[in-house]
Amino acid sequence: MIPFEEVLLQVRKTLQISPDLLNGLLRELLRARVISSQLYQSFNEQGSAGGQPLWEVHEDLVRRLSLAVWENWDLCKGSLESALGKHEDLLDSRDTAADCMTQRCKHGKKRKRKDADNSKKQHYKCTKQAKSLSSGRMTSISSAGAFQLSTNSLQHVISFPFSSPLLPSCGGSTFHIIHTSPFKTPLIGTVVPTMPYVLVSPQSMSPCTQIIPLSPVDGTVAPPELTGFRLPVGSSSDKSCKALTSVTVDASSPNLKGNLQTNTISNATKPGNKVIPGCVKNYTDQVKSLLRDVCSSMHERMEMDSHYVDAHLVQRTLHIKSGKNANKCLEKELVVLSDSDRKSAKLDRSRLFHNNDSSPKQSIALFGKSGLGKTTLIQRLCLDWACGGLLQFHFVFLLNCKHLDFTQSNYSLKALLLDLSTSPPCEDPGAVFKHILSIPKDVLIIFDSFDSIKDFEGLVQSPAKSPTNAKYTIKQLFSGLFHKELLSGCTLLIASRPKDVLNQVVRKMDSLLEIVGFSPEDIELYASKYFNHESALNQIKNQRYLFSLCSNPLHCWSTCFLIKHKVDLPSTLTGLYQKVTSKHLELASKENSSLCTTTKLCRMAWDGLKDQNTRVNPDLSKDLLEYGVKHGVFAQYHPPEVHFADIFTQSLLSALHLVKSKELSEKTVVANITVQPKKRKLHGESQDLLQRFLLGLLFQKEEDGVIMLDSSLNKKAKSKAVETHLKSLNTSDLVPARLLELFHCVYESRSTKLAMVLLKNLPDHLSFCGVQLCPTDVYVICHLLQNANGIKKNFSINLQDTGISIGGLKELVGLGCVRSFWAHTEDTISLWEDLHQSNNELNLKNAVEKFTLNPLTVKQGYHIESLPALVELHREKKFTSSEFVPALHQGVPAIRHLQKLEFEVGIQSGPVLFSKLIEALPFLLALKYLDLEKSNIGDDGAEKLSGVLHGLTCLRMLNLGQNGIGDAGVEKLAKALASVPSLQILSLYGNAITDTGAEHLAVVLPDITSLQDLDVKYNKFTDIGAKMLCAALRKCPGMKSLG
Repeated sequence: MIPFEEVLLQVRKTLQISPDLLNGLLRELLRARVISSQLYQSFNEQGSAGGQPLWEVHEDLVRRLSLAVWENWDLCKGSLESALGKHEDLLDSRDTAADCMTQRCKHGKKRKRKDADNSKKQHYKCTKQAKSLSSGRMTSISSAGAFQLSTNSLQHVISFPFSSPLLPSCGGSTFHIIHTSPFKTPLIGTVVPTMPYVLVSPQSMSPCTQIIPLSPVDGTVAPPELTGFRLPVGSSSDKSCKALTSVTVDASSPNLKGNLQTNTISNATKPGNKVIPGCVKNYTDQVKSLLRDVCSSMHERMEMDSHYVDAHLVQRTLHIKSGKNANKCLEKELVVLSDSDRKSAKLDRSRLFHNNDSSPKQSIALFGKSGLGKTTLIQRLCLDWACGGLLQFHFVFLLNCKHLDFTQSNYSLKALLLDLSTSPPCEDPGAVFKHILSIPKDVLIIFDSFDSIKDFEGLVQSPAKSPTNAKYTIKQLFSGLFHKELLSGCTLLIASRPKDVLNQVVRKMDSLLEIVGFSPEDIELYASKYFNHESALNQIKNQRYLFSLCSNPLHCWSTCFLIKHKVDLPSTLTGLYQKVTSKHLELASKENSSLCTTTKLCRMAWDGLKDQNTRVNPDLSKDLLEYGVKHGVFAQYHPPEVHFADIFTQSLLSALHLVKSKELSEKTVVANITVQPKKRKLHGESQDLLQRFLLGLLFQKEEDGVIMLDSSLNKKAKSKAVETHLKSLNTSDLVPARLLELFHCVYESRSTKLAMVLLKNLPDHLSFCGVQLCPTDVYVICHLLQNANGIKKNFSINLQDTGISIGGLKELVGLGCVRSFWAHTEDTISLWEDLHQSNNELNLKNAVEKFTLNPLTVKQGYHIESLPALVELHREKKFTSSEFVPALHQGVPAIRHLQKLEFEVGIQSGPVLFSKLIEALPFLLALKYLDLEKSNIGDDGAEKLSGVLHGLTCLRMLNLGQNGIGDAGVEKLAKALASVPSLQILSLYGNAITDTGAEHLAVVLPDITSLQDLDVKYNKFTDIGAKMLCAALRKCPGMKSLG
């Protein structure tokens, strides 16, 4: 077996070849899974620094690559030799070493080392070769086993022979310690410094077991064989040694995956040394060619390469609902991100399959609302693969759920991948499918429009188990892939709109990614790609609502389409899609006058919306179908099938049918715009859009150039019925999502009368808590609330868990009718800092005074993690990077006025987050109610709490139920409770208090003169403890209740 230092020298030489040859070699190593995609990416990103060779600048990368090659030497040596053979300009000073190493590669297996002397000679030869490549010197190794750290700037290698008592006898082979420190010169002259080393054998130890060195990372020092013996001076600690595990492989090869027969990596070689059959290569080439054709264009035949703007992806995580109702709420939910967290969690598409860590993800859920670009992103990914990207995948199968039949049970996995995906006919499906089964880790399967599945019942149950003969439904095949019963190791990507019924799938995914809308900079970039002048962008910016609407990429395209055709820009969503669809039909009627009617189209859209179906009836006029596909009204999928291009167009046409049809009464219209108290789960987003478009069509005035509605149509009866319904709504009963939808409906009507009705019916406290607010939502809320001053009405508004941007928060807080607001603490502090930096002291003062925390209910970590920072701001009365701030001269009113705090993070997070609460508690001087039930603070937490109770002079209620508090904790608490003069209610329900703890409590009860209610049920004290408590309570005349 070739010594590691020889491989290291070989790799260093290889890294000096031309960049093109080097990149080709690295790609071959990546395909063969010799190196990870992370290491490959590191070489691409780093390149060289300051003109120096890569191996001199990035020592760690070189050693990581060398170790990977050494472990797979039989597979890699031919490729390295081939790359070096193509490079004719190697330095003369390296010729001798190159010839020697090439000779050793060819004859290494034939040479036998019979004793330790031969081993020393061989090592001396290697050391001499290394010396010829360096301006430094390599120190010699004495026969007595003494050793020194090399001063060679090229590498740090130490070699010494171990005697028989030190290691098991393996032919007296010499070991080498490879220094993994980034330093190029020795820190100590004659002693090995205590830094990470890897101990490797330079030769085969056959027939003994070969020990493979672990990766040279911090803490890796030697194989386990050395951990039981005393190591030489300078080795890492025993603790680091004990942390290692041994790996054994076939003695004839250093490859961890076993013996490999071939010596070169070529385009016809796959991971695991599998040769790609010609029919498989032809098939993948055909798939790539088809995907290049299908995915290379967007709306209006715009080229993907020239017009695509990268979508923003945000990594999301899940948390388990916990707290008082934990037993009823075990479902997982997305953790709400603050504006700053959302920015830091953004990813680009190159990290989609690895996310924030380097480990690959085998199941990924991509979700986002309609129009945000999920399908376009998938097309971009497929195009990337078809053009030579996404090297980790040899097969990519794109399946669109809109045209899959989920009712039939006559599909096999082969039919799903080769027949139903976006792929050409396969000449030899048997051979291709056999190859797919042999390399599952190289397969990416994409399910687009996953929310199109109507029946999600049993979606992840009853998985398919046989990849070959059996027939299944598509749901069973998906379940088999999802549970890794089929193609275990393949990567699964699903794209869907947010839908509650998807929870059973989403919560089991390796990765959750949310696609978010365009930023203002993205809107400008998109407009610049669509037009060659700035006037179009200025038109969009002048319409504030439309500019906020353009945060949705589909709306942005629709707006640019109207500007291109010189159509006046609207001020509502209804107006936007009415004008876009009208323009499409107008252009179609010019080409063919028979296409001007919309009645049949509207009826078809309505019938499909009722059944949650986007498919277009194929009996529709062929000319209209072709035009609709051409101009983006319809979308054609593979196999040929036509659907409405987007949910906005279908919803608008459905609303037109409801308004125009004489067959549908006023009662039917009202039934479809009824704002339910709770969120509708059946139709979701499509129902919301239908409501908005109905209000817009019924109440907006007709605009010039719009041919969607007949001018003779009488809408009065239907609009009157809708108005009566809206007036009768009790807005106090609406959940936040429904309240927001009501705001949008009223805005779409553009009716001042309806706006006034809404404002008068609104409760004083508005809550949008838990509803993610996009820029358009913020604009609509502000637009309607700014009229509240005319009716002299003020509101408090809850913006917690909305993910509202700092700009949107500034706009809402600045409204005169908003007397108080509650938002994410970290975002609120960022808002204040932004106002302070812009010298807007008046608005800063208002924003500080309006912010409130009362009552503070802590359900997730971020609810409490920023509280210490707010307390610090309250104490210091200034920001970190500023002097005294006049607006904070009395501190933060939200801290001064906080009276109720409920800590409901649950027993798992409770002990960790409780420390954050303890930091803030001493400064919550107005606190009256503190609920810590089911927080698992234990005796340690009770002790910490006892240290701050004396400052909470206003505290009236303290709930410590079910916290695992024992006698030690009660002893500490008892002494502190007497110092709380206003305490009226104390709950120690369901703890671990015994007779000893009851005695401690009985001693102080008479001193808590204000106590009226004590709950000590379900503890561990006996009759003795109960009697002591009863005796103490007789001395408490104010006591009213004992539990």
